[in-house]
Amino acid sequence: MSSDEPTYHQRVAREKRELIVAAATALFLELGYDRTSLAKIAERSGVSKATLFKQFPTKAALFDAIVTESWSAADEGERPPAGDVVRGLGAMGRRYAELLRRPRMTDLFRIVIAELPRFPELAQAQFSNGKMPYFESVRGYLLAEQEAGTVQIEDVDLVATQFLGMISNYIFWPVLLVPGWEVDDERVALVVDEAVRTIAARYATTEVSHSG
Repeated sequence: MSSDEPTYHQRVAREKRELIVAAATALFLELGYDRTSLAKIAERSGVSKATLFKQFPTKAALFDAIVTESWSAADEGERPPAGDVVRGLGAMGRRYAELLRRPRMTDLFRIVIAELPRFPELAQAQFSNGKMPYFESVRGYLLAEQEAGTVQIEDVDLVATQFLGMISNYIFWPVLLVPGWEVDDERVALVVDEAVRTIAARYATTEVSHSG
């Protein structure tokens, strides 16, 4: 029985962490970052203050956790191997689309936008802990493809930005800003495929298959 106790305690800790993060996200949206205290978060989440402080000693640490968990993808696996730019970018583009379509992602951006004038550090946390790590994964993949000779790119940072922008500008920003905007799964797949085709058509060194 004792060998099962760490697993049980880890599960309980994880469940409490999820409750805390969900409560904090909701309160940040309702009250704003400044007016939300750790005590209010503990009360809303149903955990003791001691439990909350043990996991998140400051509100900034809690916000960082929201960012990190919003951008995390438990099933993302390894970066695609170089050699097939259409297949590799397709996998990364679909993963990015899945991340952007998470309800928590929309909530995160709304918090950052609302609090930007008073708390620019929230935007910095979102950029440094969220967007940049994913950007770097795409950048690293493109560099690997260039090393393999499948693409020829002068400015990898620019191309990674273009690729992600083609996806987010259609399936994320309108959802954030336009009431009632919806993008179904079929449309999302088309948006990702067209972004891949655009990059491949411009930068691939040889003719590639455009099949999804």
